Amino acid sequence: MTAERTSGLCPNCRKLISLDEKSCPYCGLANPGSRRMRFFLSRWAGGNGDLVRIIIYTNVAFYILSLLMNPRGMGMTMNPLMLLSPSEGSLFLLGATGTLPIGHFHRWWTLITASFLHGGLLHIFFNMMALNQLGPFVVSEFGVHRFAVIYTLTGIAGFLLSFFAGIPFTIGASASICGLIGAILYFARSRGGYFGMTMYRQAMGWVVGLVIFGLLVPGINNWAHGGGLAAGVAAAFILGYEERQRETAGHRVLGKACIYGTAILLVWAVFQAFSQLLQHAAYFR
Repeated sequence: MTAERTSGLCPNCRKLISLDEKSCPYCGLANPGSRRMRFFLSRWAGGNGDLVRIIIYTNVAFYILSLLMNPRGMGMTMNPLMLLSPSEGSLFLLGATGTLPIGHFHRWWTLITASFLHGGLLHIFFNMMALNQLGPFVVSEFGVHRFAVIYTLTGIAGFLLSFFAGIPFTIGASASICGLIGAILYFARSRGGYFGMTMYRQAMGWVVGLVIFGLLVPGINNWAHGGGLAAGVAAAFILGYEERQRETAGHRVLGKACIYGTAILLVWAVFQAFSQLLQHAAYFR
């Protein structure tokens, strides 16, 4: 006969607690010992990489969908980042952003959906590889809800800056990824010590690489990169990180709003894209 386990990791902050607690003493999560709560958060936001993997899977799904919407429109250009590129029509329908979608069609919601679209096979490969490397670290040091806020708002900030800079049509997760780099820069500089300075030098190496890449490769939205990077530093300063401040109820509300709000907009993007495709097909029938 074995005794029932009464301690374990909080599914939200991953701290060791008594599973009999009504709320986590570290992050305030209600009923952390609930099996349903443990399962839900462990799938969606409990582990350092689970939310990151969901974002990656969503990006891949939207890339495949954008190709299938118009297979004959796939590009085979001299730009390696545009290899197996979806048509601009498919990208527009699914939520590309810029002065054309926003200025002419008032599609402001594309400031969020554009982060989940990519212009080619290498484009999505390098972005998802970077997200897979940087995302779990930011989740670990800031918490999953602050990660969600940083990732979402820095993407918006990057695309908003590029909109005001006059970029007509743009997509990609790199604005949000630059936001993660900005958050790491702030964390590393603020934390200091050997670990902090090592992370700071590594993050600055990423920044230098981004600048060189943006100058040498055509079609890179450097405005979105710069806006995301600056917004990441600002967001990290405002939100704080785990060693200085545990995630608060406010952080959790903002994080969930970003997660669920993004999910709703992505579903809406797919719905309205297929609605317009059906209307177009009916018109030419």
